[in-house]
Amino acid sequence: MPVLAVCGHSGSGKTTLIECVIPELVRRRLRVAAIKHDVHAIQIDRPGKDSDRLFTAGADVYLRGSSEHLVRRHHHDTAEFDVELRDIRRRYDVVLVEGFKHSPLPKVWLLGAGERSPPADVAAVLDIYPRDVGRAARFLALIDDQLPRQWRQTPVYGGILIGGASRRMGRPKHLLRAADASWIEQIAAVAGEAVERLVVVGCGELPPGLEGITRLPDVADCDGPLAGMLAARRWAPDAGWLFMACDMPDISRAAIDWLLSQRAPGRWAVLPRLSGHDRIEPLFAYYDPRIATVLEDMAGSRRFGFQHLLANQACLCPRVPESLVPAWRNVNTPDDLAPAR
Repeated sequence: MPVLAVCGHSGSGKTTLIECVIPELVRRRLRVAAIKHDVHAIQIDRPGKDSDRLFTAGADVYLRGSSEHLVRRHHHDTAEFDVELRDIRRRYDVVLVEGFKHSPLPKVWLLGAGERSPPADVAAVLDIYPRDVGRAARFLALIDDQLPRQWRQTPVYGGILIGGASRRMGRPKHLLRAADASWIEQIAAVAGEAVERLVVVGCGELPPGLEGITRLPDVADCDGPLAGMLAARRWAPDAGWLFMACDMPDISRAAIDWLLSQRAPGRWAVLPRLSGHDRIEPLFAYYDPRIATVLEDMAGSRRFGFQHLLANQACLCPRVPESLVPAWRNVNTPDDLAPAR
């Protein structure tokens, strides 16, 4: 995950540099988090205020306003920073850390007055910046190099969604056959070559050829395809997921390759749209790890439809090239079977 630290002695310009690059990153629609290490007592609340009294009494305090919120927590464990960083980096495209010079985080070192190199005990230094020599442009160039490099390390898993009621079809759609294989076997054969790991999500009988594949049950506190997606995401939260409905028998490697080629930093989901339609196709789509909080919020608020994701700036909704449109054909009824076969 993309985490970079900016380190240097007091007065070297750490805050100034981070402050300079944040607007450009935000302009690119990247969600940015900044973590600051302060060796002194943190002064964010006036003594005597209600929130300070609650914190002094021993509680962790969460303040919410109309356009912002603030969390003030006590330290309970020396390893908390590592845990918090893992949680933060799952919700942001870029995490910039000020300080923590002795951490193993990749970092840049800002030279202070009379300083020629970082201290010998500071490791993982990617670059050293002299004073007042185009630091912001240089740091942005480093981010442009490191962000895609780190982002591409996210593994891509594939999840085939089964287990719908199939009321209109009258039988499980994933077991319908075309040529010498069932639909689910066809999808698995195509997708298995494009992802690092393939699983089947949902309940139902599988053909003998897939008996050894990993199976995940739908989560119990959700309905529809979202129940399967959450099961997969909770099982492997640091993976990107290519989800495929079992009733799309024409899924092709070319369509998968096009879909995955649309990924980029700042895009939390790739939700295709077909020509002539504004609706998205969420059941043959890609979901980045950072979309997890959005999907969990959908389940918590009992909103199981996906069309409202069109308004989410972190979701890319590209038009599918005409030559690949058949891969998104959805088969629901017996009348649909003939063209699918």
